[in-house]
Amino acid sequence: MNFEILKTDDATKARAGKITTDHGVIETPIFMPVGTVGTVKGVHQRELKDDINADIILGNTYHLYLRPQMPILEKAGGLHKFINWDRNILTDSGGYQVYSLAANRKIKEEGVKFKSHIDGSFHFFSPESVMEIERTIGADIIMAFDECTPYPCDYEYAKRSMHLTHRWLDRCIAHLEKTPPKYGYQQSLFPIVQGSVYKDLRTASAEYIASKGADGNAIGGLSVGEPVEQMYEMTELVCDILPKDKPRYLMGVGTPINILENIALGVDMMDCVMPTRNARNGMLFTSKGIINIKNKKWEDDFSPIDPDGHTYVDTYYSKAYLRHLFAANEFLGKQIASIHNLGFYLWLVREARRQIIAGTFAQWKTKMVNDMANRL
Repeated sequence: MNFEILKTDDATKARAGKITTDHGVIETPIFMPVGTVGTVKGVHQRELKDDINADIILGNTYHLYLRPQMPILEKAGGLHKFINWDRNILTDSGGYQVYSLAANRKIKEEGVKFKSHIDGSFHFFSPESVMEIERTIGADIIMAFDECTPYPCDYEYAKRSMHLTHRWLDRCIAHLEKTPPKYGYQQSLFPIVQGSVYKDLRTASAEYIASKGADGNAIGGLSVGEPVEQMYEMTELVCDILPKDKPRYLMGVGTPINILENIALGVDMMDCVMPTRNARNGMLFTSKGIINIKNKKWEDDFSPIDPDGHTYVDTYYSKAYLRHLFAANEFLGKQIASIHNLGFYLWLVREARRQIIAGTFAQWKTKMVNDMANRL
């Protein structure tokens, strides 16, 4: 993997860059749609490619391990071929599920024993087994196995968890060196900075992760319920420590406003289920503000969903029709809203990139943050 910074903003820490992998170019800053079980919910791969124009999407190690299971993916030739996607894929490590499925798992030094949410069967993830699973899935960027601490989290627990994540990282690196890629292209491992909302822990973790010389680095354990000001504070602290010549990935973030604020702090990559999850509940993000399409005010509004839109659905359908689909509980409504939101998110990061290159990012960001906070 190669990363090149093309322009740095003078007024902020924003960067416009380019990641090149064996599956093509990723222009940064980038937002990555989340495809948990090999599908970005409600969206065809053709729409992801031709309309939304995603350079990279995510897969989830925990969910793909449980189904379709590794023998199927290996027989298919990896996740790219299984889902017919010829661009980049990133897989998480299952560490977030260790956090989110707290009632169904037990953490030990060796790894994590967990109970399947599907059939109640027991399984065990170790740093070594996760590396083998991620080799089999075959994503271009793979995440190290970590523990994501909850919020709030007391200092001593956060400290113990951070050191466990570091020890697991060393085991991931050692095992990956003994486990060659399976499908004829390279994979890049990203370690994950932890430390909850404690400055000294975040500093220590960022320094440890930076010392590994990985192709890129991730910031985990944020956007888990902490105040947004703390997320920004921790992100800025970590970005100032992580290598400038490597991409920085902030995991699980966030709203359109979160995305712009974190780009300004030096983040290059982000992902979140929000655009599709909120879409399925009728929330549309636009450059003018947020629309709840279920509201009665849209019942006889025959204007386009988003006249400034960036996918075909935005001008093909009206607000009134989309509201009708939600009122009738038609699946098509959720699909249209998902395509719109993902198209808006990808437009937002691409426009941010254009503004960085033009030298106008700071002023543009301030206006966009104000406008996008409106409730329409």
